[in-house]
This record gives sequence, C-alpha cells and structure tokens, in this order.
Amino acid sequence: MTEQAPASVARRLLLGGRVQGVGFRPFVYRLAHELRLDGFVRNLRGDVEVVLCGEPPRLDRFEREIVERAPPLARPRLVESTPYEGAVGRGFHIASSTASPAPQISVPPDFFCCPDCLSELQDPADRRHGYAFINCTQCGPRYTLIESLPYDRPNTTMRTFELCLACRREYEDPLDRRFHAEPVACPVCGPHLQFVSGAGAASPATDAVTDDATALAAAVAVLRRGEVLAVKGIGGYHLLCDARRETAVSRLRERKRRPDKPLAVMFPWQGADGLEGVAGIFDLEPAARAALLDPSRPIVLLRTRGASDLAGGVAPGLREVGVFLPYSPLHQLLLSAFGGPVVATSGNVSGEPVLTDAVEATARLAQIADAFLHHDRPIVRPADDSVVRVIAGRARPIRLGRGVAPLELELPERLPYPVIAAGAHLKNTVALAWDRRVVVSPHIGDMGTLRSERVFAQVAADLQRLYDVRAEAVLCDAHPDYATSRWARTTGLTVHPVLHHHAHASALVQEHGQHAQPAIVFAWDGVGLGGDGTLWGGETFVGRPGQWQRRASLRPFHLPGGDRAGRAPWRSAAALCWELGIECPAPVPDPIVRSAWQRRLNAPRSSAAGRLFDAAAALILGVGETSFEGQGPMWLEAIARRPVAAHPDLPLAPDDEGVLRLDWAPLVRWLVTHPDVEPADRAGAVHAALAAAIVTTAETLRVQHGCATVGLTGGVFQNRLLGEWAAAALDERGFRVLMPVQLPCNDGGLSYGQVADFAGRNV
Repeated sequence: MTEQAPASVARRLLLGGRVQGVGFRPFVYRLAHELRLDGFVRNLRGDVEVVLCGEPPRLDRFEREIVERAPPLARPRLVESTPYEGAVGRGFHIASSTASPAPQISVPPDFFCCPDCLSELQDPADRRHGYAFINCTQCGPRYTLIESLPYDRPNTTMRTFELCLACRREYEDPLDRRFHAEPVACPVCGPHLQFVSGAGAASPATDAVTDDATALAAAVAVLRRGEVLAVKGIGGYHLLCDARRETAVSRLRERKRRPDKPLAVMFPWQGADGLEGVAGIFDLEPAARAALLDPSRPIVLLRTRGASDLAGGVAPGLREVGVFLPYSPLHQLLLSAFGGPVVATSGNVSGEPVLTDAVEATARLAQIADAFLHHDRPIVRPADDSVVRVIAGRARPIRLGRGVAPLELELPERLPYPVIAAGAHLKNTVALAWDRRVVVSPHIGDMGTLRSERVFAQVAADLQRLYDVRAEAVLCDAHPDYATSRWARTTGLTVHPVLHHHAHASALVQEHGQHAQPAIVFAWDGVGLGGDGTLWGGETFVGRPGQWQRRASLRPFHLPGGDRAGRAPWRSAAALCWELGIECPAPVPDPIVRSAWQRRLNAPRSSAAGRLFDAAAALILGVGETSFEGQGPMWLEAIARRPVAAHPDLPLAPDDEGVLRLDWAPLVRWLVTHPDVEPADRAGAVHAALAAAIVTTAETLRVQHGCATVGLTGGVFQNRLLGEWAAAALDERGFRVLMPVQLPCNDGGLSYGQVADFAGRNV
C-alpha cells in the first residue's frame, strides 16, 4: 500500500524582537521558497507576521530555522504559532505593511558598513564605487533617520530622495539584499557631500564644494595640513585631526577647551582583519579584538604597548587610548585616503549631545573647525559613539550609543502601567518601559545646558511616539534639584523618585536576572543623594530591586564645597586629613575653606568612594584641580604598580545605627606618613586596600545574611584594576560575582535601574 504525503495545513507565525530594518522579510521569503511553502510575510507595527501553508514537517522546520538562520543583525523571537483559518493562495510573497491592534515595535540602532557594501565601495566597476552613503539591509543608519513606524522609506528622512530606476529595482526585488533597505541610495538619487572651508564656514551654503570626490579630497587635505575638520556622520558631527601630529592635537584641545580629557582615535582598516595598524601599538586581548570588530563598532579602551607614533596629547597621563574602526562608508573613504589614524571626538560643546544640524554645527563649531564636511541626509536625533572597556575578561559598556541603543531589555513581571524613567543628571539616558519591555535610549549627555535639556525632552517624547506607548508615570532621581527631576515634575504625571544608589544596584541585579534572590551589591561612585539626606557613594546593599537595605558604607566625612569637590581633588584630600586631625600635605589654595568646613558651611556629609579616590590622587600625584570628571582616579589607576607588596587594612565596624562602616583612616594615614614610597606603589596600595575591604565586607555580610552573590556597580567600577582585583578575590572565596555586561555601571545605566527598582516595588 502506497504511503500518502501529509496533508497541507495553514499556520500563522508572529515574530517579535529585532525583525524590522534588518533584511528579515527577504530572508523569510527565501526560506519559504526553499521549503516550498505557500503564503506571505508582512510587517506589522514592530512585529512580523508570517502565514504559511504546507506539510506539517516543513512548517515545523520553518519555525526552527526562521530563528536559527536569521540574518546576522536580526534578533527574532517567536511570539506565537497558531492555526490559520483563512485562504492561502499559491506561491509565497511579501505583502504590504499594515498596522497591528497591539503593536510590539522595535526600533533598530544604527549599524556599521557591512563587508558586502565595503566590497562594492572599493570596486571601480560598481555603480556605488566611492559613494559615501552606500548601505543595504545588513548595514547603515536606522535610529537616527526613522521619523515614525512602521519602518518604511516614507517614514524616514530618506523620503525626499526619490529612488532612481536602478535603485528601485533593487528595492523591490525580494531576492536582492537591498530589498526594502529603506536608506538605499546611489550617486544618482541619494545624499551628497558638501565641503566648506575658510570664510565660507560662516554659512554652509557659501562657496561650498558639492562634488563628492572633490569634497572628500578637500577634507583629506585639511587633515594633512594638520588642521581640524568637522565631519557629519551617521549620528552627528565628529571633530577630526591627525592623531600623529602633536600640533594638530594641541590645536583641537585649545579650541575645544578640553585640556586633559582623553580623545578617541579612529584607525583605518588595515590588513586582513582590519586591525594591522591597531595591533602594532596596543595590547589586543581576545575580548578587545572582538569588541573592535563587533557590528556596533564601539570605541574600545586599549592599553598601549609602549612607544607609538600617536601624539602624546591624545590621552595625557593615561596608558589607555579609546580606539575604534571606521563604521560608515564616509569614514572608510576618509581614513583610507588619509592613510593614518585620526582623532575623532564628538562634535559638541563639552558634555552636551553631539550636534546634528549643519547650520547649528557651523555656528557652534566655527571657532574650533577649520573646515566642514557636511552632507544632506537629515539626522532626526543624535547618537554618540558607544564606548566599552574590557574588565575581568569582558567588554563592558561605558557609554551606550550608536550600534547598541536603543537597547531593549526585559523585566521579570509586567508593569502595572507604562512609565518613563528620566535617568540621572550626568551621562543621561532615558528609559521607556511597559508590560515587560524596557527600551534604553542612547547616551544623551550631561544636563545643565539648554541644548542638553532640549534633546533630553525630545528623546523622551520620541521614544513614546516611536513605540506608540504613552507613559502614565515618571521615574526620576531622588535628588530634587537635578534637571531631570525638575522635568519630571513638569510633566503632570505621577512622579516616583528612586534613590540614586538603589537604581545602580537594581540595574545590575535585574540585568543578570538575580531579582528573585537577595544579593550583596556594592554601589560605589561619586555622590548621589541618600535616603538619610547625606551624599552617598560608598554603599553596600543587601536585598533585591525595590527592597534594598543599606548594610555597609564607607566612614562618612564632610566634603568642603559640596559639588565643587568633584573637580577639585584637594578638597577631598583636605577633608579626610582634617577629619583625622592632621595637616593635609596637598596644597589647599583657599585657607577660608578650612574655616567654613569647621563650621559645616557648605560641607555636606558624604560617604563617597569616588571622593576617596580623588583624595588619593591629590595626596599621591598632587592633582589639585581637574578639567574632567574622574581625571584624578584615572591617572591614579594608570600609574598603579602591580603586584602590591603591602597595604594597610581597613577596619569594619557597625555605627550607632548598625550600618557597617569601612574606615579609610589607616589608608589616609599611611599615604600621609609614607611620602618616600614610590607613587606607583602607593597608588597600587590604594587599589589593593579597597579591593580587600570589599572582600571583607562581603564575607561579613554573607555570614549575617546568607548571600553568596556579590554585585559591583557604580562609576568607581569603571576602574579596571579595582574591579578585577575585587572580582578575582571574591571568586576565590566562593562568591558569584556580578558586573554589568549590557549597561554602563556609571550613571548611564540609572534610567534602567529606576525602572527595575520601581518594578521591584510592585512585585
């Protein structure tokens, strides 16, 4: 008897996650044809719907392979698979996008230029040879040009560029890798470059060079002359100069009024793996190599091997340089033609969001840049470069930006209603959360200027509009004077303040899915308002999101000048010495400060670990005033000698309220009384003493509370040496150690932490 083939059935699949703007529908089309299935695929508002008809084994195989074989940039998630009762015609096709009654939108970040496009870019026979805006479904801008969803060309800034016949054929061919690549263009129909120099820089329309090849050549000539070039990229402007020419770097620093803060360096793609030029100067451990080549193309902090031809002014006082590879076709063309590394720092006023508009950039950067390389593809919202640092064998984010954010994460339980989290005052990000979803914006910047606060408000509104979610409450830092907290009170929505360090702790444990079990979390940073009204910053909590108990802290001290101490390490050094009744060996430029400190005038009580590191930098290196946040501790880490021969132990004892206090007094006394010890050894001792103190505190709390999971978070743990020493020692003693993987440990992760803490209160 002949065995009959299984009867055909119809099935409807709903795919969520990152499935739009990444070539997912053409992939589905090809897979369905490969498996000889009928039906269609279409975009909903965020999700992708697939209707199939065929034999059940083939449908089952399709369900597996639609996830397993998805395009590299896609992150599909099978939401549901149900029988389909409607009629399914013969063949398989891509249907028009439609709205969904319950949209599950995902906004893709901006991507690097993929190998296929790079190959075409360099092929003289290709019609896009040398075209600075080449892209396909696997690369190019997304977040910075999407105006509304679904992600179709009319809803992007590319809508004004009408496709030529050749591009239209590619765009409409499901078998072409540019099928519905919304930013697709070519020299005939797409954006173009514009070079403006000298007197013409006062107006982008004056004396401009608009031929792409000529504009690019003129820009390269600016770099070769040692001048400063402002370049409009994917998410905003960069300021570029020759990274090997000391005079060029000095000129950029002087004009931007950035005397010390390290500058990132972009290296041209060289060699088979692109890293030939980088490998000759820097240590490339596996995690760093992988990070440099990741599709997000972040800036990676790399340790130098020794002498190099980079200008010393790139990263003064440090042994690491922020390095990244060209990620856009324009950068590829520029760096290839220039033939060497360039400083590539954000085109902005220090701390503000990166500039995106040609007119505004020209006006605000005219005193910095000698020339501008603009283009006419509009940028809807800024996206700065992502930054990572390898700590304990993993690349850990320092700044969320292009290629990574919007970053989508999940909560363990549904929220009672949608919320928007305003984040912190510095290194701000915004988070939108609803149901179990959380979307964290790219890095916005430091609040305190009109432009920063305007961009912050725009991003908060954009997230709600793009994801079609209206927040019903606002989460913000408990500090009432932060610009983001003031904004929260103007929204008219219910405001839920979250303690700064609770948000740090909640972000870490929630990221690792540790919410169900209690953990010990060290939240060490500069300063943040604590639950007792003092300035916390060296706290240890036990518990879970929304239910933290402060069980340990650094010994408090009074901080002369309050917020001014953040840029004046001598103030922290003086405070610690005065608390001990000893003279401060670091210079105290204003003698009135001591009198004010004694009377507790503008000398708030603080337990901040960041200020302790500032004090050590002042006592060891003589760092009195700094030009950027964390400068003293960064220099201290850079010189610290490993291993450490000896260091003082820090006592741990409960205060009157039962909070365990780590006493820094032995360390400060040792630093003051041992000026003859080499600075590198003293710096190493500071790190070793604090790493040992973390272990002592964790072991004490494990005995008291039974917790064997320890988290390390807060801006202080951007310090690689401290983080690695503490993590290794904790691991040796049987602790499970948590450190951030997807979110910055600094204030850039606070918006997500505010959501996680709020969610924990509602469990």
